[in-house]
Amino acid sequence: MSLDIKSRHENDAWIVKLTGELDISCAEELKNVFDKNIEEKFLDIRVDMSNLQYIDSTGVGIIVGAMKKLRNGGKDIFLQNPRDNVKKIFRITGLDQIINMEG
Repeated sequence: MSLDIKSRHENDAWIVKLTGELDISCAEELKNVFDKNIEEKFLDIRVDMSNLQYIDSTGVGIIVGAMKKLRNGGKDIFLQNPRDNVKKIFRITGLDQIINMEG
């Protein structure tokens, strides 16, 4: 399975909807999407994970990297509606304590 990335600007945030699996084979694509937004618009990023079925450590690293860049500029990243298996990865690593998770 692959990753489908859809994004749009909404109010004061950039919404990124992920569908499929976020792993090493497609993580660079998401990194490019995040980097482009951060460079051009520099808005909070809200990542809709309701249709994300799987994430590996590379995908987590991309999210953490974006979080660091955003926070350095006074913005943030929010992970919305992650499935239980995705939440578990963030819990196990302790990242649920530093990344905003909603839902």
